[in-house]
Amino acid sequence: MMIPTEPIGSIPRPRALLEALTAFTKHRCSQSAIDMAYDAALRETIAELEATGSPVITDGEQAKPSFATYPLHGLQNLGADGPIITFADGHQRRLPRLTAGPFRYSTYADRYLQAAQRYTQVPIKQAVISASALSLLYPEEGIPGYPRDTFLDDLVDEAEADIRRCMDAGAHTVQIDFTEGRLSIKLDPSGQLLTCFIDLNNRVLSRFSAEQRARIGIHTCPGGDHDSTHSADVDYAALLPRLFELHVGRFYIQLASERERRRVLNLIKTYARPHHTIFVGVIDPLIPRIETAEEVRDRVLEAAAYIPIQQLGTTDDCGFSPFGDDTSTTREIAFAKIRARLAGTAMAARQLGA
Repeated sequence: MMIPTEPIGSIPRPRALLEALTAFTKHRCSQSAIDMAYDAALRETIAELEATGSPVITDGEQAKPSFATYPLHGLQNLGADGPIITFADGHQRRLPRLTAGPFRYSTYADRYLQAAQRYTQVPIKQAVISASALSLLYPEEGIPGYPRDTFLDDLVDEAEADIRRCMDAGAHTVQIDFTEGRLSIKLDPSGQLLTCFIDLNNRVLSRFSAEQRARIGIHTCPGGDHDSTHSADVDYAALLPRLFELHVGRFYIQLASERERRRVLNLIKTYARPHHTIFVGVIDPLIPRIETAEEVRDRVLEAAAYIPIQQLGTTDDCGFSPFGDDTSTTREIAFAKIRARLAGTAMAARQLGA
């Protein structure tokens, strides 16, 4: 038995795609030219991921504007003045604000999955954004004629459809990105916001069978953008007990960049359930140094002291470029880190007799 290993999602975009996007924003190239640039980036990324020997790949999120806002691209009922997320280095990201109902996705993630399936036979994991993240679009003052409860009903329907369409299209697994989980504790130390987030996501997950939920996972990290985070200072002990209440079979947990990994592993040991597979982060995408295979091996062996081998997997802490304009990591470094994860995981598996 091998130790399963999977990427989180995004890969830095090739220079040709970034240049095409810049030209497009300045009205210097056509939509067809952008579509061709997206397709070329997708084919190149899949080929490079296959070359690493990864048993599961993603589309690298080459055509997504960001991991969070892909369902919103082109919607007309959005304002630009939504919630602001501040990162440790001072830079900010701003979500849009919903201005009118009903709420509907403009793009479902199966679009990206089906595009990638044209170029590979390797199993593909598809990442989707959580219902809880998109719930932040609804303004505190409300929307006349479109109450929050109605919005949440619509949101749950759309989030379910996003996951189901990916599963029906043949996704190996579906990963729900839940970076706002740790952030919610920073925004509301009482934990009430986190409770709302957990409950909302479980409303979506309750619509799937136990067999389907075994193929659905949740990814948690303190954010990762321009080599900075938004909630790394939040104690994992405030998140993990509630995280394992989510009705999924897989958990992708940022761990490589944690200062107290063994403490976090002990929390995982305490709260994870026998049917959970725990993919621990063994690669830190936010540092330029490429981890050695031996470092990865040692991190896997460390985790195996707390997590039963049949429940253990490895991953990267987060995607390498979750926002389309993040160029802080090169493609060369990203693929080198992925190769280190694969090699180190295999070394650990041999040593553990897996």
